[in-house]
Amino acid sequence: MTTTAPALRRRHGGIHRGEAASGWLFTAPMIVLLGLFLVIPVLMALWVSFSDWNGNGSPFASGVSFVGTDNYHAILAGGGLAEQDFGTALRNNAWYVVLVVPLQTALSLYLAVLVDRRMLRGRGFFRTAFYFPSVTSSVAITVLWLFLFSASGAVNQVLSWFGVHGPNWFSDPSGVIHDALQPLGVDQGPAALTQHGFLGVSWWDWIGGPSVAMTAFILMAIFTTSGTFMLVFLAALQNLSSEVTEAAMVDGANGWQRFWRITLPQLRPTLFTVLTLGLIGGWQIFDQIYTGTQGGPAKTTLSPAYLSYQTAFTNQQWGQGAAIAFILFVIIVAFTLLQRWVLRERGVPRRKRFGPVTPGPATPGATPAAPATASEVTP
Repeated sequence: MTTTAPALRRRHGGIHRGEAASGWLFTAPMIVLLGLFLVIPVLMALWVSFSDWNGNGSPFASGVSFVGTDNYHAILAGGGLAEQDFGTALRNNAWYVVLVVPLQTALSLYLAVLVDRRMLRGRGFFRTAFYFPSVTSSVAITVLWLFLFSASGAVNQVLSWFGVHGPNWFSDPSGVIHDALQPLGVDQGPAALTQHGFLGVSWWDWIGGPSVAMTAFILMAIFTTSGTFMLVFLAALQNLSSEVTEAAMVDGANGWQRFWRITLPQLRPTLFTVLTLGLIGGWQIFDQIYTGTQGGPAKTTLSPAYLSYQTAFTNQQWGQGAAIAFILFVIIVAFTLLQRWVLRERGVPRRKRFGPVTPGPATPGATPAAPATASEVTP
C-alpha cells in the first residue's frame, strides 16, 4: 500500500505540532519564572525611571505621576550635583573597563596556553591554583585587599625593599596619569582642558587616569577573574585541531607565528565571549565598591552601579536611580555591539574563496594562457 503525499504531509505536520507543544510545555515553567522575576521587574523599573515615585507604596498608585524624561535630564544635562556625580562615576568606570578587560583577557589567555602545554608538570595543580581566586567570595577578597594595600600593608612593605615609598592606596584620590606628569612639572592642565568638559567633569579630569584607589580595585579584578576566563580559553584550546598547527611546523613557522596566525584566529568566538563577559562585568562593578570604599576617596571609586544604588536607596531618589541603571544598560549594549562589529568575520576575497580559475579547453588557433604565479593567486 502506497502512502500518498498529502498523508505524509499530514503525518509530518502532526509530529511537528506535537514536538512544538511538548517544547512549550517543558519550557513553560522557566518562561513563567523569567517573566515574574525578570521581565516584570525590569518593566516596573523602567516605569519608575519616568515617574516621581518616592519609594512608598506601589509605583502604579494614583499618587505617582509621569514626569517624562526629567530624571534622565537631571543626570545627563541638569548641570547640578546629579550630573556631576554621574560624570565622575562614568569616568571612573570607563578607566576601570579600559584597563581591566584587555589585561584580564591577555593574562587569562597566557595562563591557558601555559597550562595547556603537555610538557608542563603539575598542570592540575596550576589550573586549580589559578582558578581558586575566582571561586572565593568577592567580599572576602575585598577585605583581604584592604589589608594588603593599607599604608603599612604587605604591598608597601615589598615596595620598600626596592626603595619605593608606596602610597596610602585606598585614601589617595589623585589620578595616576596626573601623578606621572608631576615630576615633569605639569601640575595644571591647559585652559582648553580645565575649562571645558563633559557631564560636569573637566576634560583634564577625564584624562587623569584612574585614581590610586581605583588602581587597587583594577588589580583585584584582574587577580580574581583571570582564572575563570583561563578555563574558557583552555576548553577552546583543547578543542582545536592540531593538524593545521603541525602543518605550519613542517613549513617552518615558529611558535609566535603559529599562535598569532593559526591559534588566535580559531579562538575568535571564544575571544568574543570572554571580552563580552569582561565588558559586562566591568561596567557592573558594585560589591567591591560597596564593601571597600563606598565611592571614596573624593568619589574617585564611585561607579554607575553603586551610584544607582546610592541614589535610590540612600537619597530616596528612586526615579534617578532607575534612570542611571537604564543608561548603564544602554552603555553595555552599545559597547557589546561595537565589540561584535570589530571582531566580526571579514569577507573572504573572491580569489581566495574560489581559488585560481582553471582554463577551459584550448580553442584551435588560440594562444595558450600563461599559468598564474603564486603572487597572482594569493591576494
